[in-house]
Formats: sequence, C-alpha cells, structure tokens
Amino acid sequence: VYVWHALAGYWGGVQPSGPGLEHYDSALAYPVSSPGVLGNQPDIVMDSLAVHGLGLVHPKKVFNFYNELHAYLASCGVDGVKVDVQNIIETLGAGHGGRVSLTRSYVHGLEASISRNFKDNGCIACMCHNTDGLYSARQTAVVRASDDFYPRDPASHTIHISSVAYNTVFLGEFMQPDWDMFHSLHPAAEYHAAARAVGGCAIYVSDKPGHHNFDLLKKLVLPDGSVLRAQLPGRPSRDSLFVDPARDGISLLKIWNANKCTGVVGVFNCQGAGWCKVAKTTRIHDASPGTLTGSVKTSDVDSIAEIGGPEWNGDAVVYAYRSGEVVILPRGASLPVTLKVLEYELFHISPLKKIAENVWLAPIGLLDMFNSGGAVQRVDVDPEATTATLRTRGCGRFGFYCSRRPSKCVVGGRETEFQYEAENGLASIVIPVPDEEKYEWAIQVHV
Repeated sequence: VYVWHALAGYWGGVQPSGPGLEHYDSALAYPVSSPGVLGNQPDIVMDSLAVHGLGLVHPKKVFNFYNELHAYLASCGVDGVKVDVQNIIETLGAGHGGRVSLTRSYVHGLEASISRNFKDNGCIACMCHNTDGLYSARQTAVVRASDDFYPRDPASHTIHISSVAYNTVFLGEFMQPDWDMFHSLHPAAEYHAAARAVGGCAIYVSDKPGHHNFDLLKKLVLPDGSVLRAQLPGRPSRDSLFVDPARDGISLLKIWNANKCTGVVGVFNCQGAGWCKVAKTTRIHDASPGTLTGSVKTSDVDSIAEIGGPEWNGDAVVYAYRSGEVVILPRGASLPVTLKVLEYELFHISPLKKIAENVWLAPIGLLDMFNSGGAVQRVDVDPEATTATLRTRGCGRFGFYCSRRPSKCVVGGRETEFQYEAENGLASIVIPVPDEEKYEWAIQVHV
C-alpha cells in the first residue's frame, strides 16, 4: 500500500502556523516559473499559487516533516509513498540559496526519511523531470516517465506510449522509469498493457471496484501475484531514435527489452496525436492516420548477441504474440509488421541453440502472456544426452521451437503430453499452477 503526497506536503504546501505544524517553520512562498515553462505550458495551478502562495516548510526542518509523516504512515501499515509535484520546488528558490540548494535539501530530506521508515526504499517520484531533482537524488529508484493516464482523453494514449519510451533513453540510465497506472477495462487497455509488458516496469491499475478485465490482467500477472518483468527499462530501437512516431505519418515505434534468455520488441502505431504548441494541450491532429508497415529484426534487441552467447550464429526464432506466428529469422533478415493506429504487436526473439546434430531449439515462453519470454529463467543443453532443460516460472501454455519433433517432454519429473506443429516447429505443453510462489519448473525436452 502506497500513499500519495506532494514534495511540499500538499499542492499548496503546509499551512504556516497551522495547529500542530508550528515547528516546521512553514512560510508562504510565491512560485516564479521560467519564461520557457510559461511559454510551453501555462498552468492554472501555478497561476493560483503565484497569487496566493505555497506554504513552504523551511529546508532545515523538512527532514523532520517527512520523518514524522512517514513514521505515522508506516505505523499504519503503509509500505511506501508516491511523492508528486516535485518540480514545484525549482520555482521557490528565492531566499533559500537558489533552486538547486532548495531542491537538494528537499530531496535529501525525503530520501533520508524514506530510508528510515520504508525498508524497501518505497518511493515513486512523480512530476520530477527538473534536472535539479534528478541530479540531487541519490537513492530514489523509481521515477514517473510520463504524463498521467487520462482515461477520458482519446488524444492521450498514443503519445503516452511514445513519450515514456523516449524519456526512458535518458531516465533509464539511472532510475527505473514508471509508466503510470491504467484501466484494465478501457478501449485502449490492451495497447497500454502491452507497452507496460515491454517497458520493464511495475504493473498497477486504477480500476473502479468491480470494473476489471481479468482476462487482460492475467496476461500480465501470474496467479501468485508476481509479474514476468523484463530486465531493463524499455527503450526505442536504434532505428526509432530519430523519427517522430506520433506525427510524421510514416513511422512505427519499436520498443525493445531483454529477458534472461530471450529478447522482445514491441511495435506500436502511435500516429495521430501529440502536444500542440498553439493550443498548449495534447490534441488529435489526424483523426484517421493510415495503416503503417515496418519491419523487425533480431538486432532491434540491442543486447541480443549477449543473450545468444558467444556460440550463437545469429539465427533466431520469432514468436508474434497477437498473430501467433512462429518464424525462423536468419541473421540479418527482417520480418514485416503492419498496424493501424492504437494497434500493437509483440515479437519475442529467441536465439537458436543446437542440442544435437541438425536439431535446434529455442525457448519462447508462456504463449498467452504479453511478455512470454519473461517466463524462461535458464536453458541448459546436454548434447551427449540430446536434451535441453528449460527452467521456467508461471503456468499455462508454454511453447518452444524444436526443429524436430521431440521424443518426449518431462515437466517437474513427470512425462507430459505435448502438441507439435510440424509446419512451424512449435511445441507446446500446459504447465499446471504451482503450489509455491515464484516456483521454477524444470522442463526437459528429449530429442
């Protein structure tokens, strides 16, 4: 359980000389925004604070403020806090040594309190893309990389995905970017869910009680409550770095990530909406963006050679999540993908491994999960016994490619029935729900 509060306490800060608050030495301060910020995004909240002021806790007392607040929350069973409105501090530096000095005092006081009161470093930093705050942070691990999820704004969904991907190029180097919550029962729910799966982030939803799409959530979350989280922050592929997939009318956005034994590339059509410099808001500029075609290759996963290992020859198996296609992709080859706006596809890329003479295998993972390959924890090949042992988490339909029909499959020490599609080499078995949380199954494939 996390509780929200602003870096200044609340949107308007802490009431000066309020009952029980006198020892924080809070005083009214009046935000001064830079001309660049005012020109790009004027804000009614900032306008109000500039007139009425914000109750700013004295920087020398801010640790005490956070510590007393967090100690109380922790005593109530709260696990952490989402600390919002962080960039307001950069507008309040007058009389406190400037914006950098004030921000550093607040961020360091916050982190010291988090460390004392929440054992798992339980803090999500939000509205914090000001460099003063980012460069002052020493232990904050999770940072919101996006604007809010706006369920009622049709213009917001495509730009949400593309914004997080590009912001992650910077933020992902020193923090874990957070993609914000979303609604599981929503026209764009699957689009958002696929992006979270390839984003390598936490999964959380802001559903109304009783308004849930459990079929969708089961593609993200295992029965034990854990997720098949990719290992890295999801970033744009190299050929997506210098295009505009929201406005140029020709580019699909590709976001790559890595699992322990596979890579994944999410492809999204994000065209048609973006920030309008004139209206100062996100708006739809093309109500009917066209269907776009692009391509995916193994090297879109930047670390695929590392995943494949020193003996990998560059050939891989690609599993397309939505279409269910399984394709062998030779080194340097590409696979076409065609998407309408607000459509996506997830390509799971698995380097081929030789397990016997002229017999090749590649793990795919849980076929019905968005991040299928996140289930595969390890692959051990025994050429002498002509077997491969796949260590995997979760339950449900598990798939792997095998160039020849296996002689048998053993799951958890028991021989198990499997399906084999000779036309594409896909072998699949059904893994039962484990009794233990985060249990790893051993799947032995005999050829």
